[in-house]
Amino acid sequence: MAGIYLHIPFCKKACHYCDFHFSTSSQYKDEMVLAILSELKLQKHYLNNETIETIYFGGGTPSLLSADEIKAILNLIYELFEVTANPEITLEANPDDLNPQKVNELRQTLINRFSIGIQSFYEEDLFWMNRSHNSKEAESAVKRIQDAGYENLTIDLIYGYPLLSDEKWISNIFKAVSFSVPHISAYCMTVEPATALASFINKGRQPPMNESQSAEQFLSLMRNLEAEGFEHYEISNFAKPGRYSRHNSNYWSGKSYLGIGPSAHSFKENIRQWNIANNKTYINSIGTGVIPFEVEILTEANRVNEYIMTSLRTAKGMDLQKIKSQYDQDYVTDLLNVSLKFFENNWIEQKGDMITLTTNGKLYADHIASELFVE
Repeated sequence: MAGIYLHIPFCKKACHYCDFHFSTSSQYKDEMVLAILSELKLQKHYLNNETIETIYFGGGTPSLLSADEIKAILNLIYELFEVTANPEITLEANPDDLNPQKVNELRQTLINRFSIGIQSFYEEDLFWMNRSHNSKEAESAVKRIQDAGYENLTIDLIYGYPLLSDEKWISNIFKAVSFSVPHISAYCMTVEPATALASFINKGRQPPMNESQSAEQFLSLMRNLEAEGFEHYEISNFAKPGRYSRHNSNYWSGKSYLGIGPSAHSFKENIRQWNIANNKTYINSIGTGVIPFEVEILTEANRVNEYIMTSLRTAKGMDLQKIKSQYDQDYVTDLLNVSLKFFENNWIEQKGDMITLTTNGKLYADHIASELFVE
């Protein structure tokens, strides 16, 4: 089973913290849709006839696509690939796009899961982030999607930024819970170098992020959502039992996926490739029948390290037996030697061949993984 990711690189506004590839101009949207359709045709053999079980419209803001554009893309995917009988088809959406007319139009498509980028239910926070929606739209969008008959959706929240007091964060958590959604994703605010937020901080117009605040709010997130029956199945993701994101779970488990659109990444076996992050160049190149991408052949050590990074982020954890059987026993020996300090700090624990992060260890997930990387 494999997945397809479609990168739609357009947004109404530039969020101050975002470093994904996007454009606030929709000048080339029509040409981009045609290029995406052309790239799908060019890449129809990339997945070696694997059955597609997940399709994910990401971005950018893919909810800016019309229902007809979404239909055209999905129809072509079904024409070119073998799609399972019950695929997960996700659309990332901004709340302000989900007006009654748009939701009614989307009901005519095969979209069956929504990822709604709320980030906060507080007006001042949304203004600080430069989001395109307001707090009223944040609430009404979720209700409108549910009223339209969609039950499979996830809400995105952000924590760890100066305006977010602990009280406001708990309020955001329980507001999300109150909608009875089966899935919540929550991300710590990070300051990426080429963003407006980084510029504001460097110029003293905004305070830097507070690591202690971020850690406390992450711990609060885990306590409160787990008390509400959510399973913390990946560092940033919480779901009711059986309601994990199939698309992202496949990514963390190392399954193949095809990325379509500018800046989109693809992966199979030991090959990773990514398209150029420039809309016009992408469109022009696809127009000549050439996919503008770079490729990396992963070494055995690269693949082990990627497995360490992705598996430790999940509740299932890292399987030492898998590393032994697929790669080399020496990797496990070295890894266990390095991990002694993390056992002593109570950051990781081991049951049989499985190593998982403890609650405190989840605060240091990336650091732990990087320390365990093999040479």
